[in-house]
Amino acid sequence: MSEITLSGLEKRYGDELAVEDVSVTIDDGELLCLLGPSGSGKSTTLRMLAGLETPTDGDIRIGDEDVTDRPAYERTTATVFQDWALFPNKTVLENVAFGLKMQGVGKEDRHDRAREMLERVRMAEYADDDPMNLSGGQKQRVALARSLAVNPDVLLLDEPLSNLDKRLSEDMQIELREIHAELEETFVHVTHDQDEAFTLADRIGIMADGTLVQVGEPNEVYQNPKNRFIEGFLGDTNFVEGTVERTTPDAVRVETELGRTVGLPTAAADATALEAGDAVTLSLRPEVLSVEPVSAASDDAESSGAVRADGSTTNAVVGTIENVLYRGSTVRYSVVVNGTTVFVERTVGDGSAFDAGDEIRIDWDGADLLAFRDDGSRVDL
Repeated sequence: MSEITLSGLEKRYGDELAVEDVSVTIDDGELLCLLGPSGSGKSTTLRMLAGLETPTDGDIRIGDEDVTDRPAYERTTATVFQDWALFPNKTVLENVAFGLKMQGVGKEDRHDRAREMLERVRMAEYADDDPMNLSGGQKQRVALARSLAVNPDVLLLDEPLSNLDKRLSEDMQIELREIHAELEETFVHVTHDQDEAFTLADRIGIMADGTLVQVGEPNEVYQNPKNRFIEGFLGDTNFVEGTVERTTPDAVRVETELGRTVGLPTAAADATALEAGDAVTLSLRPEVLSVEPVSAASDDAESSGAVRADGSTTNAVVGTIENVLYRGSTVRYSVVVNGTTVFVERTVGDGSAFDAGDEIRIDWDGADLLAFRDDGSRVDL
């Protein structure tokens, strides 16, 4: 059993608090991604789990055993590092077999196991090669095979794909996912790359300033971010400042810097979540925005913020395209609305091509927006 339990984990370096009160249970066989920006504490957390750092406070359990004070070599874990850490004076096969040698496994048995792991990561033909002559992606496969060879209960991966180019990284993400499904072992993977985390993870733990802010399935943390930091970190969005104009049992109306009142539908029980005069920040994700030429619009957006019979709200603004940025399969339009710039994105070839200087209308349903208070906390509507 390789369930992991972190309880009140803390790490200090002198007066610097690097990790604070991290508590989470990682299920047996789960792939958990610790996701966060540089300096968020994710790698320090992983190093404590690996036994490479000693916690200042808190406990680490793997299965039924308390391993908090055990060194790395006494834990049933293996770590894949960002820089591969291959031995230049050993062949690929010898690198993969090294951990087994340290465990006292005989030469023939450890070489058989090493070849099996190289086969699994599609590197068997390079067994006798000098690892320094391999490409970055090949080195990472060898490092992965070396960690898997010792048959760990828990595999720890510290940004292992960050040194690879985009295509290689995407290929390795798929391979890691397949290996995890095949082995059914517990993986903890650290990354700063949102796409990587969403591709790999059963659950994502988002870290910021040394704390574990939210843990959930990928769709859960994206659709229901706990605070403004998570909303901004997990993808591009438009943050629009506003002030609550008034609230009713079925909607909150917010006067925004876009020059329009925005309607947010709300259940009667939640109508007191905001009060008139409250400052809020609205998140308008590009995927919830629809656009059309002003000439084709049915009205001039004077009805923005109105509540429909079905409880949804109509919201619309008119703006002028400032610039157009082609991003391969998508195109991003920066649109100036009442002096504020927002962006919308469309798939290339969807028939809605616009040019700089065009006037367009942007529409959305208020139910698709998220609202945040001044302190960054999410408003539940």
